[in-house]
Amino acid sequence: MILAGELRKGSKLLYRNEPYIVIDYQHVKPGKGGAFMRTKMKNLITGLMHEETFRSEEKLVSPDLQYRDMMYIYEQDGHYEFLDQESYEQIPLDKKQVEGVIDYLKEQTTYTMLFFNEKPVAVTAPISMELKVVDTPPGEKGNTAQGGSKTATLETGLVLQVPLFVNIDDYIRVDTREDKYIERVKK
Repeated sequence: MILAGELRKGSKLLYRNEPYIVIDYQHVKPGKGGAFMRTKMKNLITGLMHEETFRSEEKLVSPDLQYRDMMYIYEQDGHYEFLDQESYEQIPLDKKQVEGVIDYLKEQTTYTMLFFNEKPVAVTAPISMELKVVDTPPGEKGNTAQGGSKTATLETGLVLQVPLFVNIDDYIRVDTREDKYIERVKK
C-alpha cells in the first residue's frame, strides 16, 4: 500500500486493476478542505496517459511487478525472442512491445524486462551501450571533439549525431535514455 500523498515521479500503482507509473504530480493544499494529489499517469500495458486526482490520505495498491534480466537472441517473422537468464525460458515479444528499445536491440545483449502478473509489459535497454558505426561521412584530418558533428548510422539502425572524428567501424558508447553520443571506445 502507498499513500497518495507520497506519490512521486516514477511511483508505480495499481489503478482499475492495471499497473500505472506516475509521470508527473502536483500536491495541492487548498485553503479549505483536505489536500489532494493531481497525477499524470501512464498505463504500463497500453501506454495510454491518464490524469487522476487522489485525496492525500487515500491508500493505493502497489502492483505486483517483477524485473528480470532477459537476453535478446534474435528476430524472426516480426517476433523478438528473449531468453530468461534464470529459467532459460524463451519469451517472444511483438514489435509493439519492444518499440521503446527497437533502436537498441542487439543480439546477445541483456535487457531488463518488466512483468505484471507473469506477463511481459515493458523492456528497458541498458543505460549505455557500445555500438559499431556502420555508415557516416568521412572525417577530415584535424577534426577535433569541438569541431562540430555529423550523422552516423549504427549497427542497430539508430541514426544520431556524433563528433566529426568518428569513422566507419569505430565503436561508440551511446546513452540510451537520451539517444546521445557519449564517447568513442577502443576495441
